[in-house]
Amino acid sequence: MLRLVSTIIASVIFASLAQAKETLTIYTYESFITEWGPGAKIKEAFEKTCDCTIEWVGLGDGVAVLNRLKLEGANTKADLVLGFDTSLTAEAIGTGLFGKHGVDKALAKTPEAWADDCFMPYDYAHFAVIYDMEKMTSPPKSLDELVNGDPAQKIVLEDPRSSTPGLGFLLWMKAVYGDTAAEQWKKLQPRILTITPGWSEAYGLFTKGEAPMVLSYTTSPAYHMVAENTARYQAAAFSEGHYLQIEVAGLIEASPEKALAQKFLGFMMTPAFQDIIPTTNWMLPAGATDTALPDAFGKLVVPAKTLLFSPDEVFKNRRAWMDEWLNALSK
Repeated sequence: MLRLVSTIIASVIFASLAQAKETLTIYTYESFITEWGPGAKIKEAFEKTCDCTIEWVGLGDGVAVLNRLKLEGANTKADLVLGFDTSLTAEAIGTGLFGKHGVDKALAKTPEAWADDCFMPYDYAHFAVIYDMEKMTSPPKSLDELVNGDPAQKIVLEDPRSSTPGLGFLLWMKAVYGDTAAEQWKKLQPRILTITPGWSEAYGLFTKGEAPMVLSYTTSPAYHMVAENTARYQAAAFSEGHYLQIEVAGLIEASPEKALAQKFLGFMMTPAFQDIIPTTNWMLPAGATDTALPDAFGKLVVPAKTLLFSPDEVFKNRRAWMDEWLNALSK
């Protein structure tokens, strides 16, 4: 009887300890936590540093994550958000949900010096039109050639209302064409096969052969070269330059796990996190690494010019530019 009581007490104590383990709830985009994405490896690596567990919540693409936070407001279950880019950070700060990260900004290794107090970067790459060499012998050499090219050669795009790549392409068009962007969208429309909610759907249609082009990243061909041993899919180098995406993470100020979230952001800038990114998220690392990039990364398109609006400029104009896009494609 005494042994039974001891066993019960031990079980209760063990259960209490298990319940006491801290849980860090992180909102992110779905492709980050797929079986081929970095989520599982990052979870395993971080959990070795603490008596804690990561709970990933996948919510479509980056814009969809922001939309979810706006709906939840102060009732959000998120402790940390990973998957915005700089086109969304000013709007995210405007929700009042995000606090200062407390991480040394000098740890960020991005094309431009990092100065954001609320968000830290974890990877970056330029957007690019990826084409299938077996279906296109003469890919567009500029955004202008894409806009005015053969309508029979289709492209799959992502929706800027729900997808950061979709928003990135909208900003790319705006950066190149300015006040004439709406006119250029109308010219491009016959080449658009479809507009998907997010990157995963778009790239899936492309690799299934539904269209010879898709909006993705200059780094996307590295996946095919490393994981599939093929150079079939390549990025088209555009003479006007390429729009840059810097992906970021930030903590929720009111989170009961704020200290753990800060620890994660610090961990994010270390090789334990950054070495995972290139061959799982197929982007360039934005922090310290111990492992050299695969040779395939040395064969990628290097844009002659980088295009990038400031977060505040996007925040100020995003709604108007989105309306312009909608009106252009609805007529």
